Amino acid sequence: MIQIKNLVKTYPKRGSKERLKAVDDVSLELKPGEIFALLGPNGAGKTTTIKCACGLIVPDSGQIKIKEHDVLKNRSKALQHISVVLEGNRNLYWRMTPVENMKYFAGIRGKHLKKTEALEILKTLGIEEKANEIVHKLSRGMQQKTAIAVCLAAGTDILLLDEPTLGLDVNSAVEFRSLLKNLQERGKTILLSTHDMNLVEAVADRVAIMSKARIVVCEEKKKLLSLFSARGYKICLIENDSLQKKLRNLGFTEWHKDGNIIEIHLNLTTSKQLYEIIEMFKNNQIEIESIERELVNFEKIFISYTNDTPSQS
Repeated sequence: MIQIKNLVKTYPKRGSKERLKAVDDVSLELKPGEIFALLGPNGAGKTTTIKCACGLIVPDSGQIKIKEHDVLKNRSKALQHISVVLEGNRNLYWRMTPVENMKYFAGIRGKHLKKTEALEILKTLGIEEKANEIVHKLSRGMQQKTAIAVCLAAGTDILLLDEPTLGLDVNSAVEFRSLLKNLQERGKTILLSTHDMNLVEAVADRVAIMSKARIVVCEEKKKLLSLFSARGYKICLIENDSLQKKLRNLGFTEWHKDGNIIEIHLNLTTSKQLYEIIEMFKNNQIEIESIERELVNFEKIFISYTNDTPSQS
């Protein structure tokens, strides 16, 4: 549905002859009917990649195809298959109502959207009662839902969603997960750029993580989770007067104390390492209460690959 090959986009650095690489040799491929999540810290290149894919930015080099139509060579045919929500609610006219926005943007694309159709879309997002209010008077969350409604009104096969849950409250964000799964069941292909790790875990089929303008990992969500769950362990130790001193001498710097139990969380690359740690504790008369394998969520995966904490802004 979308093919991105060797995409490069640079910008001039202020006060320098060098150029800043916003996207550096990025390649992605979206399969029909999948939800593909693009993760990365601010400045990693996610939004630039999406803007190149929808024709808003011309890349320095590389190729982008949407349903086999080259975005650079045959822009109009390529873009008729996609709808976009960019960085929150920027694809709206603030002096128009949600229904007017939906009819207007659908009309630009040659689609006559009936008011009943617009209201049905707004109903699925839970904002039908705001259908005739001016957008700039709506809350940020309502504006975000309106931006999504405008995207859905075009009726395209492919949706590019850049931070679609930005500004949504917890209940609305949970509802949005169900909406995405419903859209997928209706045959939509979705490219999702987000910092919402719970959303990724709930809906994504595949995940790419960007860091410093490059893709550092691209894998099926289940494989990523299984990879990291095999490495995560929680070891509970019975505390005594010398335990914390022994741990520091052995090179441990972080642990959590719960009553007379010291919890250590480890990410190990092989099972052999676990046996070595058990033997080390035995040799130092450190009593083990229990060892549990832990599931590592996407926030930990994200941090592992980018050495950064996901921003909520």
